[in-house]
Amino acid sequence: MIRTILIATDFSLESLNILKKVLKQKNTEELDTRYNILLVTGYDMGDSIRDLLFNTKGTVFSKIRSKEFCDAYGIIKNKYPHLVNKIFCDVFSGSFQKAFDNYLKAENIQEAYYTLFLKNKNANGRFDLAPYIKKAKNIQVKEIPLEVPESMPERGRLAEVFVEV
Repeated sequence: MIRTILIATDFSLESLNILKKVLKQKNTEELDTRYNILLVTGYDMGDSIRDLLFNTKGTVFSKIRSKEFCDAYGIIKNKYPHLVNKIFCDVFSGSFQKAFDNYLKAENIQEAYYTLFLKNKNANGRFDLAPYIKKAKNIQVKEIPLEVPESMPERGRLAEVFVEV
């Protein structure tokens, strides 16, 4: 069976700790389930015609997602090949709860995970999806607490993905 889960992210290496915790927990459950994982952030596309016409997801991702982030979620995916079917990155650009609910329905999402740790990390047009996720109906919602140590030599580098959470 394949289930789809959404993980709210800001496309930083630290935000992948949510993915690591979720997969670690799913691994202990020992169910015969594989997961399609959507790593999603809120993104304000702006309201100018130029921005709306010429900004594609590719240009948005080139602004907000680093190569290290892509490499890191690839490493995590390879650690749990029996659990992960696919990992996708996406942006939600709506501004109403109904639009978010329709997004969840269109993507067939059954579970959503978020952390309040990302709340103060938003910049460059990004916004926090946690308020939308908390109000979502017909899906399982769970907050993942993150305790990231202050002094971590790997912070901001690909080696951070190997630190146990």
